[in-house]
Amino acid sequence: MHLDVQDLRNFYYRSTLGRAVQKTLRAQVAEFWPEAQGQTVVGYGFAVPFLRPYLADARRVIGLMPAPQGVIGWPQGMPNISVLCEETFWPVETGHVDKLLVVHGLETSEQPGAVLEECWRVLGPGGSALFIVPNRAGLWSRSDRTPFGFGRPYSQTQLESQLKSQNFLPERHATALYQPPSERPFWRKTAGMWERMGGKLSVVVSGGVLMVEATKRVQAPSGPGLRDKVRKPLSVLNPQPEAKPV
Repeated sequence: MHLDVQDLRNFYYRSTLGRAVQKTLRAQVAEFWPEAQGQTVVGYGFAVPFLRPYLADARRVIGLMPAPQGVIGWPQGMPNISVLCEETFWPVETGHVDKLLVVHGLETSEQPGAVLEECWRVLGPGGSALFIVPNRAGLWSRSDRTPFGFGRPYSQTQLESQLKSQNFLPERHATALYQPPSERPFWRKTAGMWERMGGKLSVVVSGGVLMVEATKRVQAPSGPGLRDKVRKPLSVLNPQPEAKPV
């Protein structure tokens, strides 16, 4: 079940905890994608808080928001780039996306396989998709005070297996949000320390979210006809017998 877009907006833009999450995850996304010069960047779900760094240099930035969630205008004070869409029918041309960020879009969907099919369709050759989902072993998936406490949490194995089943090839992964999901001043003041310590002790301490970057895997065509063409690629230059009149 999708969260309401107003709840997501209030969390990320109007709460201390949400702004801390935005800062932490935006820095992690930048580790995967330092720049997007001249590229098409698309976010699906509620990914707009993490797309702002690419507005200046990307050729195009689009924020897709599923109909069950709702849509808000974004970015504020600038021409709107947010689009309301169906979960499995995005208004994006096939193979035209260079970078695709999925946040609050996979774990809350009742048809994640179909969502991944649409992700695969729009992603272009050489492009990459970054999926951010709640970590099943983390504290954030156990608290319904944040958006990461809703929907279906994943383990890294589960997420990568689902990506592989939809013809994605996982390339890199990371975890984030080691700080507790609390508004208390002590945890807010020490959030940076927890993130630094968590990155070093990730084997012992579980982060609140999983981040997996994947590329598009294209199956090579097969069949006897293809093998014959490959074996004799210049046969088309051979003289062909002339047709005899009937």
